[in-house]
Amino acid sequence: MNTKIKNIVVCVSMAILLFGLSALCFFMPKDDFLDAERREPAAFPEFTFESVMKDGVEYGNSFMSKFEDYAVDSFPFRDSFRTLKALFANYVILQKDNNNIYISDGYASKLEYPLKDSMIAHAGNRFNYIYKTYLEGKTDNVYLSIIPDKNYFLAEENGYPVLDYNKLVNDLKSDTDFAEYIDIFGLLEIEDYYKTDTHWKQENIKDVAAHLLASMGAQTGTEYKENTLDNPFYGVYYGQAALPLAPDTIKYLTSDALNNCKVTVSHPLTGKPMESTVYNMDKAYGKDPYEMFLSGAISIATIENPDAETDKELIIFRDSFGSSIAPLLLEGYSKVTLLDIRYVQSNLLSMMAPVYGIDFENADVLFLYSTLVLNSANILN
Repeated sequence: MNTKIKNIVVCVSMAILLFGLSALCFFMPKDDFLDAERREPAAFPEFTFESVMKDGVEYGNSFMSKFEDYAVDSFPFRDSFRTLKALFANYVILQKDNNNIYISDGYASKLEYPLKDSMIAHAGNRFNYIYKTYLEGKTDNVYLSIIPDKNYFLAEENGYPVLDYNKLVNDLKSDTDFAEYIDIFGLLEIEDYYKTDTHWKQENIKDVAAHLLASMGAQTGTEYKENTLDNPFYGVYYGQAALPLAPDTIKYLTSDALNNCKVTVSHPLTGKPMESTVYNMDKAYGKDPYEMFLSGAISIATIENPDAETDKELIIFRDSFGSSIAPLLLEGYSKVTLLDIRYVQSNLLSMMAPVYGIDFENADVLFLYSTLVLNSANILN
């Protein structure tokens, strides 16, 4: 084969590759949802004179920047290429992380560094606002507890940068001197977390729940039945890592009180109350099975315990970790209310309180947050 023919073959091959992939990008059926990354793909941008003229001036909002996002999300066999890239990075060039995700002893975790002092201060400001607006003069039973993320157990021993957890805890304690701190770090270990997800396993945190209840002066001692969900759980890190990791198994705990309780959650569109269950089985077989715990991303949820031997009520300001531990705290209270200020403005709680029967008077109040949320506290409203 002479040089001319070789050049023709190369050019034709490149043309087929270039135009073939472009055609596939435009004409292949598009996914409505990127399961691996738990988000909707970027849509094809509107082509207007104004959007084109923004190029180079306001690039992030221009036609070309949005088209690039669309092209990346629509690229043929995208997930397969992501997996190949991750396998090459991890096992060929021995890169220590991929997309800031690293694997240690089968556990996937995302780098969380450095400690952001401004975020911890913002969390403290939000909690102070809530205390002064709703709690001061109404209850003396205010508590704070912090949930360590998986990096607390994995990062330092594997040579990754690690947060200064002592500083995080001490700074937030200093900013919330109205609350009694309940330390749960020593009760947890890496085996208490899912391998492919951020969250802890409900069946492994009964001791944490018992410690919280005892520290708040509530009763403990309920016996639970352990149930196994017959649906594999691919956590949030599974998609981000783009590696063929084995799925987790979700187990959930039931008891007579949980079977008899009444659950109300905020409607995702209207914010109005609607009846629900402790374990939402529709969510259990959805895109994120962890959302089975109290229906997942809900701004307000209440659990009422008709079998309670007390009239005490517990109000928890929480993130997603609270969804799986709150049912285990019900044994000590007649009612547990969960408030997620990532999804509802703190200054609107006075309007929502009558709708959900929230009464701060003489209630036990627990601020329960993970270090991941505290280090990104600008999401707290």
